[in-house]
Amino acid sequence: MITRREALRQAGNGFGMVGLAGLLAKEAQADAGSLLPKSPHFAPKAKQVIFLFLNGGPSQVDTFDPKPMLTKFNGGAMPGDFPKAKQERGKLMQSPFPFKRYGKSGLEVSDLFQKTAQCIDDICVIRSMHTDLPAHPQAILQMNVGRIIPGFPSMGAWLTYGLGSENRNLPGFISMCAGVPDVGSQLWSSAFLPAVYQGTYVPCDETDPEKMIQHLRSRSGNVEEQKKRVELWEKLNRMELEKRGADSQLEGRIQSMEVAYRMQAEAMDAFDVSKEPEAVRERYGVTGMRDTSEMKIKSATRDGDFARGCLVARRLVERGVRVVQVYFGNDKPWDSHHDIMVHRKLAQQADQPIAALLQDLKASGLLKETLVIIGGEFGRRPWTEVAGRINVQNGRNHNNEGFFTLLAGGGVKGGIAHGATDDFGYQAVENKVHVHDLHATVLHLMGLDHTKLTYPYSGRNFRLTDVAGNVVKEIVA
Repeated sequence: MITRREALRQAGNGFGMVGLAGLLAKEAQADAGSLLPKSPHFAPKAKQVIFLFLNGGPSQVDTFDPKPMLTKFNGGAMPGDFPKAKQERGKLMQSPFPFKRYGKSGLEVSDLFQKTAQCIDDICVIRSMHTDLPAHPQAILQMNVGRIIPGFPSMGAWLTYGLGSENRNLPGFISMCAGVPDVGSQLWSSAFLPAVYQGTYVPCDETDPEKMIQHLRSRSGNVEEQKKRVELWEKLNRMELEKRGADSQLEGRIQSMEVAYRMQAEAMDAFDVSKEPEAVRERYGVTGMRDTSEMKIKSATRDGDFARGCLVARRLVERGVRVVQVYFGNDKPWDSHHDIMVHRKLAQQADQPIAALLQDLKASGLLKETLVIIGGEFGRRPWTEVAGRINVQNGRNHNNEGFFTLLAGGGVKGGIAHGATDDFGYQAVENKVHVHDLHATVLHLMGLDHTKLTYPYSGRNFRLTDVAGNVVKEIVA
């Protein structure tokens, strides 16, 4: 006796099996294009993700990875055989920011992040991150997409593809930034996944929800007339879809229009932080806003942009949005080549809202089911940068060989430091964690097996972690 699959494989030189594979792939794609909630592979630790991305590369040795040896050898050459250190001719530079122990765990954090340090017992500090290249575009892509080249789905797209969303009136995946981060929309792209999993970009340097989500409400006609127009567009699009056959782009547009129509009932409320008590806005550091009537004449200062993004992120996960990304600001603000003291001003804008977000999530019980990720695309060298057009020589160059990422909530062990860099904070040397390992762990915490969350495209099954990645089990509670 042979099975039907074996018969198809043997008959006609296997063309029957090829046809079956094509049909199965189309069925998989048709089933995939929905934001309805889906069952995970196993019981999840977390249900939602907030990714706070400090684009530009914050320095690990000035924030969450203290190195006394930098103080001891301050001003000297990097000991040992490190070709890049010799090539760049920089001198070791001690951190100008003092470190202190916090919490019951006693983990050390610099005074740049004093408020976040108050939450350190809820935070896992991965000190042994490493990525493939020290160039911003490739490293930012890899941290967000898993690859150093464009054309692949973002982590947020993979998560919504695997799990759908809990709220039908809001997108399942939202990316916010004051401006546009380096690389731009590729960071929230769905690429070859069905278009419905594309992240929705929202500028968080706007204070008016009408400007944050433009063109959501019709400028002409009442709600009933708009509903009739949407129904007509949907019928026309469905007719075109029946004519064309499977078309994820068109299907994505149809679903996007449906979500956009439903968003009118909830989105304006979710993005309107003026509805938060003034004391709450002050805790986050949202400035320049007191009530809706003032929004048109008094906009928030740039200092409050990231804070507003963090506050909106909390409001979105409270409403069941699956993935929320908040980029720190336009381009790559943390890229401190000239003067590491710039980190002081940047941290003043980041520290307070990060702490407020973690505290609010914990107080409401949401931190147990919300995984918060904090970090950049890489770190900084432990020595000064002297090459090129550097005029202050008090800054640090890119370092992809050892840097930090923070994880909090969502089934992660708090109050621990995982892995380590060498004595000078240059290279990860203990319990190294590659970006693929981080992504595998994020999917695992969300109840997804990274080796099984795949999508058929161009003749093979793709996944977020390519053909690599291991779950960092030591940090899972």
